[in-house]
Amino acid sequence: MAKRDPYEVLGVARNASPEEIKSAYRRMARKHHPDVNPDDPAAEERFKEVAEANSILSDPQRRARFDQYGTADEIPQEQYGANIGDLFDMFFGGAGQSQGRPRRGRDGEDVRADLEITLGEVLTGVQTDVQVRRMAECDSCHGSGVEGGGQPDTCPTCKGQGMVSQVRNTFGIQMRTSAPCPTCHGSGVQIKNPCHKCRGQMVVPETATITVNVPPGVETGARMQIPGQGSDGVGEGRQGDLYVFLSVKDDGRFERHGQTLVTNLDVSFAQAALGDQIQIEGVDETVGITIGAGTQPGTHVTVKGMGLPALHGSRRGDMVVRIQVRVPTKLSEAQVKLIKELAEVSGDGIPKGEDHKGLLGGLFGKKK
Repeated sequence: MAKRDPYEVLGVARNASPEEIKSAYRRMARKHHPDVNPDDPAAEERFKEVAEANSILSDPQRRARFDQYGTADEIPQEQYGANIGDLFDMFFGGAGQSQGRPRRGRDGEDVRADLEITLGEVLTGVQTDVQVRRMAECDSCHGSGVEGGGQPDTCPTCKGQGMVSQVRNTFGIQMRTSAPCPTCHGSGVQIKNPCHKCRGQMVVPETATITVNVPPGVETGARMQIPGQGSDGVGEGRQGDLYVFLSVKDDGRFERHGQTLVTNLDVSFAQAALGDQIQIEGVDETVGITIGAGTQPGTHVTVKGMGLPALHGSRRGDMVVRIQVRVPTKLSEAQVKLIKELAEVSGDGIPKGEDHKGLLGGLFGKKK
């Protein structure tokens, strides 16, 4: 598929200023971000297209090449030079910056949001909104920092480069290194008439609502990274990311052990002795289980496939039902008589309880 005109992708004129291009990119990136359009399979491709258009138009050299030749692709010599520059950056801390102009500006900060979900939402996944406080491009000066949206002045220290070079002697070899300009802090500009709203900072605080798609199977402590949804950068700085920290709300019905859910079930002595068919509540539906005759207290009954899924997986774990036999605290005379008869028939003998305030209310007295 042929690449679209980057000006058309961002919806800007061919003489658009860097500030207009930056503002259009942020608007289009947020509009087409896959997390904002979870039901649109084409959103990711549009998002990549917007990012590619911005990478062309925000780079003066690539933009000029596109304006002149209709393509921003570099010729092999340029690619080779860029790779050499990368090697210098790796080993000499920026000595290879002369191979290409560094980005001028400051990257936006990452922001954090905390989100609590239910056990049912762990089972199915959930799409929900979170509110975050972040720094956004000032709409009064369009991110220039200058009152009325004018152009800032070039920094006299770095001549607009945002970086200053320094020559050091290391083992008798002169090495040139680069660092952010101490005057403009890497922005390459000075603001003499600051915007009244952002006071020349180019960004202002905002509260934003972000749609988050939480996948099934997450656990407390999981962290989701949403690129580009943090604070806006300054100048040519990149947007920060949003990090969503997840916690799962306690559910009194279950204990969670990874994909396995454990629940308690109280049954009567008769049910445990004779067996029964019982309906119990699962996370998402009612489940029937069989209590076998002669079931002992503490017996575990496993229900396959009624637990939780693995992260991004489809197969569910199991639900374990822990059987507990209820012992009555109060008995009628008829019940006492039957229990005595049962004890006698079973050969267990009649209990000689002498505490009349005990569990059976002193119903097991001495035999007459």
